[in-house]
Amino acid sequence: MQDKYAGDIGDYIKLGLLRALQPGRKLGIAWYHYPDEPARNDGKHIAYLDDPGRYQHYDPALYQQLRGVVASGRSIAALHPTLPDAVFSASALDVADIPHNQRRLWRQDWFAQTLKELRECDLVFADPDNGLVDDGDHRKGTKTFAKQMPLAEALRLAEGRTAVIYHHNTRRPGGHDAEVDFWLGQLPPGAMAVRARKFSCRSFFILNPDEVLRHRVEGFCAKWRGCGVSLHD
Repeated sequence: MQDKYAGDIGDYIKLGLLRALQPGRKLGIAWYHYPDEPARNDGKHIAYLDDPGRYQHYDPALYQQLRGVVASGRSIAALHPTLPDAVFSASALDVADIPHNQRRLWRQDWFAQTLKELRECDLVFADPDNGLVDDGDHRKGTKTFAKQMPLAEALRLAEGRTAVIYHHNTRRPGGHDAEVDFWLGQLPPGAMAVRARKFSCRSFFILNPDEVLRHRVEGFCAKWRGCGVSLHD
């Protein structure tokens, strides 16, 4: 997650999902905060905020909060009030100044701290900029690894609780349906996937959902269908 994305349509859907799941749970957020990339022409999907008649009804309070986030200067920290009582782990994943041969250990320490900060939470969300990747060692010394969440981290984060993992769909051979099926096959039995196709294709993997959360996920997908949201089957 980068500050410049705060308040875009992806955040509206993402935060809407978390708000639907949160009641009665101790929610923890691992932002996987990556420094803004100023040269890239993205973070612009905010036109929905100028069309309340079409978009506001999904979550009116959240919609108004996100209008304020965008109007006042976009940042991850500005999103925190949208999730009352949540615990936030927001240490930056910035390895630009970390020597290549030290980045693996640095990442291990960073993730250990994230687990510590979210240890009391029974529902957690991870927001890696690009989403899931395999556990191949070849990428772990690169700068862009900070934008990714290896499968091992996702499984560890979900141990003994429910975890929601953001994934930005890629150009993986076979298309997005096959990509989602692949990752579901790597996750614990019973994992779910919420698809969101508005402006940019993204998926949310829900690991270890109980029956209450399953019903909430299904209800969210039904309510937000007009916003390009669906349950993968």
